[in-house]
Amino acid sequence: MRKTAWYSLAYTVLSDAYNHFHEDDGWAMASHVALSGLLALFPFLIFGTALAGFLGASTFSSTSIHLLFDAWPADIADPLQAEIQRVLEIPRGGLLTVSVLAAAYFASNGVEALRISLNRAYRVSETRAWYVTRLASLGYIVVVVVVFAAISILLVAIPIALRFAGTRFPQLQEWLGGLINYSTYGIYGTVAIVVIGLIASHKWLPAGSRRLVDILPGALLTIVFWAGGAFAFASYLSTFATYAATYAGLASVMIVLVFLYMVGVIFMLGAEVNAALMKYRVYSVVTHRLRTGEMPGDEKAGAGGDDPIDSVPSLQANKTADIGR
Repeated sequence: MRKTAWYSLAYTVLSDAYNHFHEDDGWAMASHVALSGLLALFPFLIFGTALAGFLGASTFSSTSIHLLFDAWPADIADPLQAEIQRVLEIPRGGLLTVSVLAAAYFASNGVEALRISLNRAYRVSETRAWYVTRLASLGYIVVVVVVFAAISILLVAIPIALRFAGTRFPQLQEWLGGLINYSTYGIYGTVAIVVIGLIASHKWLPAGSRRLVDILPGALLTIVFWAGGAFAFASYLSTFATYAATYAGLASVMIVLVFLYMVGVIFMLGAEVNAALMKYRVYSVVTHRLRTGEMPGDEKAGAGGDDPIDSVPSLQANKTADIGR
């Protein structure tokens, strides 16, 4: 009986998530995320390289390329990495040149696309002024660059420190030598960056507020389906695809766009699942209160901690709204 209830819950949540995604232009928003992400990628790395050079992180470009693309299929990432490396080798002057500042602005467009798509998925309206959201997007870009720069500095400093420790403690030299090999742990660092980035984007990018427990289901689903989708897409490219014959010199760009479109769909569906779960929890709470005669403002109703209704921004203004729409 309980297993049937779980199946019913899963079907209710997943069908609600997909139906809202389909009816609220989710497919179009995923293409917006894909194109904006691709257009923001090069400006982000250009601005990041300039800022990292100011911070003294000379290996920023190679580190950021690894962190960004190690989780991508090699058939997709390799051509793009080669082009990025060539772009980043072009000298551009100081941090405050017009081209670098323009790169920061265009990089923030990718964050704005994520914010808009998350607002759609979480079914909330943006209440912040446009300049506040734009400044926040620029701030996120700077934070990511600083984090990548710090990682690149640590990846240079840690092996030096470990080698020094190995000379002082010969009995630990073999174990320390294993730690020095970054390539063994590179994919784990990329996965950690993806997980942290997903949680941060769901938590702070869209309007309203969400608890960590509201975010985790969709974030975990996104990671699982991203890994499965990347494997399936890579297998498709190596077995069936004829992009080179169809698009000639534009093949690599089209492959990246299709892959980013798939990632955009998965990303938005993860947020849709979170929103559907929050809606279902609120529906259950309200139904229970109506049956027991408790009102949302009753002391008894709030005795267990935060009101679950408050985790759904679209329902905070009116806790007695028709949530079953």
